[in-house]
Amino acid sequence: MIRYLTAGESHGPALVGIIDGLPAGMRIDMAALQSELESRQGGYGRGGRMKIESDEVQIFAGVRGALTLGSPVALVIANKDFENVRALMDPLTGSGAPITRPRPGHADYAGALKYRHRDLRNVLERASARETAMRVALGAIARQYLGVFGVTVASFVRQIGDVAAREEIDAPDNESIERSPVRCPDPEASSRMVARIDAAKSEGDTLGGVFQVCARNMPVGIGSNRQPGERLDARIAAALMSIQTAKAVEFGGVSADLLGSKSHDVFEQRNGRVVRASNRAGGIEGGMSNGTDIVVRVKVKPLATLMRPLASVDLSSGESAPAAVVRSDVCAVPAASVIGEAMVCLALAEAFSEKYGGDSVDEVREHFEASQTGAARVFGEEKPTSSLTK
Repeated sequence: MIRYLTAGESHGPALVGIIDGLPAGMRIDMAALQSELESRQGGYGRGGRMKIESDEVQIFAGVRGALTLGSPVALVIANKDFENVRALMDPLTGSGAPITRPRPGHADYAGALKYRHRDLRNVLERASARETAMRVALGAIARQYLGVFGVTVASFVRQIGDVAAREEIDAPDNESIERSPVRCPDPEASSRMVARIDAAKSEGDTLGGVFQVCARNMPVGIGSNRQPGERLDARIAAALMSIQTAKAVEFGGVSADLLGSKSHDVFEQRNGRVVRASNRAGGIEGGMSNGTDIVVRVKVKPLATLMRPLASVDLSSGESAPAAVVRSDVCAVPAASVIGEAMVCLALAEAFSEKYGGDSVDEVREHFEASQTGAARVFGEEKPTSSLTK
C-alpha cells in the first residue's frame, strides 16, 4: 500500500519526504514534478518567502534511470532561506529572542502546552505551511501513479474573501485556470479577487476562500463501505483537512435544504450503458467511487499572521500584548488549491494501491484490467460498468 511521510522545519536546512509502496518500473517525470512545485509558489497574494525560495526537488533513493525500483522513494527540497536565519535557528547562539506571543488561529499556543515549549518557534517551524512544498512533490509522484489508470486531478479557485466565481463554472480547462493570477477561470471574478487582495494587504489583513478539486476518469468501486476509515470520502476529507488552513470539506452539490427527490443522481440507460443524469454526490456513494467525477470543495480560513496583529498574551510575562508577526502571505488560496490537488492524489493513490497494487507497474496494469473486465461481466456488459455522466 502506498504511504508517505514528511519531515523538516520551515526555516531548517531542508524538507524531506518518503513515499513507499510504489511499483517498480514506473517512470518519474521530474519536469512535471518541478512544474507543480512552481505552481504552488505562484498565485497573487503570496509573501516575500516566495522571492527567496525556488523550490527544487532532488530524489535521493528509490529511482534509477527515471524508473522506480520498488523500494521507498526519498526526496529532499532545500530551504534557501536557512542561510539567512541560520543563527536564528541555533538557540546556542542566543541571537534569536524566544517567541512568546501566540497568534490566534495558529498552532502556537496549543503546541507550546502539548510539547512544553517556552519558545513558540519550536512549534511554528513545523506547523508552518512551508511543509506543504514536500507534500506537493509527493503528490506529483502520486499523480503519476494515478496516470497508470488514466485518472487526472485538477483544481481551481472558486472564492476569495467575498468575491466568488460564477456557480455554473464547474470543469474549466487548465489553460483558463493558469491564465488567472489567482487560478480562477472566471475572468471578471479573477480581476475582482486581485483587487480584494490588494485592499486586504493595504489594511494589514489576510483573506481566505474556497477551492475545488476534481478527479476525472474514476473507475467504480475505489474505497469501501466495510469500515469508517476505509470510506473514500472520509479518506479524501481527512487528507484535505490536513492542509494547515482548511476548515471545511464538501463533496458534490447536495444542499441540506433540498428534498431527497432533488438530491440524488438517477440512473439512466444510454447507448447500452448505465449512466447518471447528474453528479450531486460528487462521485462517491456509500464510501465508494461510483464512476462519475469526484468533485470536492474546500473552505480555507484567512492566514493567522496579520501585519496588524490581533490581541494576544505574552506567555512569559502574562501581560496583554499583540500577537507575534512572522513573515506571511496576504492570501494563499491559489497555492492551497495546488496543495489540495496533491492531497487528493495521495489519498487516491493509497486507495488505488489497495485495490490494484502489485510489485511492478506491469502487474498493476494487469490487476486493473482484470478487475475492470470482471466487473463488466457482473451484468453482462462488454465494457466495464460505468456511471459516467454523458
